[in-house]
Amino acid sequence: MKLGARMLKTGIAITLSLYIAQLLNLQPILFAGIAAIFAIQPTIYRSYLSVVEQIQGNIIGALLAIAFTLLFGNHLLIIGLAAIVAIGIMLKLKLENSIRLALVTIIAIMEAPVDEFLYYASLRTFSIFIGILSAFVVNLIFLPPKYETRLFQSISEVTEDILKWLRLTTRFASEDELLKEDIETIKKRLTKVNQLYSMYEEERSYFKKTDYAKLRKLVLYRQMIQVTQKSYDILKLQHKYENILLQLPETLQVETRERLDLLMSYHDQLLLKFIGRVKPEAELDDVHYGESSRDQLRDAYLAEIRRDNIEDEFQPYHLMRVLTAIIEYEEQLEQLEKLIRTSQTFHEDETQVTLPS
Repeated sequence: MKLGARMLKTGIAITLSLYIAQLLNLQPILFAGIAAIFAIQPTIYRSYLSVVEQIQGNIIGALLAIAFTLLFGNHLLIIGLAAIVAIGIMLKLKLENSIRLALVTIIAIMEAPVDEFLYYASLRTFSIFIGILSAFVVNLIFLPPKYETRLFQSISEVTEDILKWLRLTTRFASEDELLKEDIETIKKRLTKVNQLYSMYEEERSYFKKTDYAKLRKLVLYRQMIQVTQKSYDILKLQHKYENILLQLPETLQVETRERLDLLMSYHDQLLLKFIGRVKPEAELDDVHYGESSRDQLRDAYLAEIRRDNIEDEFQPYHLMRVLTAIIEYEEQLEQLEKLIRTSQTFHEDETQVTLPS
């Protein structure tokens, strides 16, 4: 089992909150630990938002618990009624993420001893505050996440797998069931890539210069994801329309394969260029070198689409989708090269990515 940063931060936050609650004699200290679990977040920005929401939830839960107990007592049915009212209020205020902690606050306070009820209620409310703030401090100080590194690695790994399958499908050498399973897996991995991008985007900088550098990187990573998505779209179409593509003239199959091989090589080299593993002066595979073959490929597909003796009436539309996907992939690759070239020409120091050795 891999021990992740969030797991470590959760453990540290629980320990810190319990220790502080014990020092302040906020009995029982377990409510501080529970609050810390709810408040821990994957990014500093999300942690800040969580602290604000959890504090609001804690206050609402505490006020409701005190009001219901003083007015109606602390019978089990009253606790359940207070919980229902709390959920309704939290949903109305759009504080869905704080509902669980508000309910913990209600239970913690309403099951407090009747003697000196307000004293115990205030202690338990404060204990939960300690847990929330402990989680925020841990998120702020300990194990800052390296979302940029994880983002690039994820993009690179999923791209590598897509291109491996693409090379097989263009040669009609892929095993159908395995490819079908892997297409679904890749789809989930692309979703995770987009989540990592969102987390990296949420990370906040403390200096204007760093902010500008990050904005430029965000544009680059968004384009990388877009390019990877386009390659995935082609893979899906190759798999979906394999029988139709297999019936194409041999020359058109070869032209398609050669064009995609060129684009995939270009894609690989762009990722290597971004991390500095290709010399700045080195020439990448130039897709413009094959511009005539690109036009030939387009004309060949259009000729096939316009053929009169086509048995499947939908075949022209399927072929048009394949041709469009290839063209879009190429256009997105060219855009990525422009962005990388601009960044490395004018902002070379800002485009470095630290990868694990």
